Amino acid sequence: MKRLASVGTELRAAPESRPRPRSRLWHVTLSVSGAEAPLREVRRGLEQLAEDHPFLLSGRYANDHAEIRYWEEARDLHDAAAVALRLWGEHRVSAGLPPWEIVGLEVVDRDTYHQRIAEGYGPPPAVAAGVHPF
Repeated sequence: MKRLASVGTELRAAPESRPRPRSRLWHVTLSVSGAEAPLREVRRGLEQLAEDHPFLLSGRYANDHAEIRYWEEARDLHDAAAVALRLWGEHRVSAGLPPWEIVGLEVVDRDTYHQRIAEGYGPPPAVAAGVHPF
């Protein structure tokens, strides 16, 4: 502890600031599934989610499952996955999404995503932004 003289009062020096971890981009694919719902309602819900949260890159849907893909900025994979696991439930009511459960989650860093695409394996590149049927 560094002591500073100030009329008999002991002052503590400010702790050294630690560098904050830098955020990184993570590609997220979230898969949900459940009881059949009208296609029109599923599409409308995904479109509302995309409007409310412009980070949504693409959404694909059928009457009993859907997949959304997007880029998440987060400190690490744990943080990106935690956000993804909350996404559907937190926005189910506001976006009018079906009460489906999460059945799959993939989170990969930007370099891994691009490496997979370049090598011809992994999920196909996301289609243009928007919501499309499977």
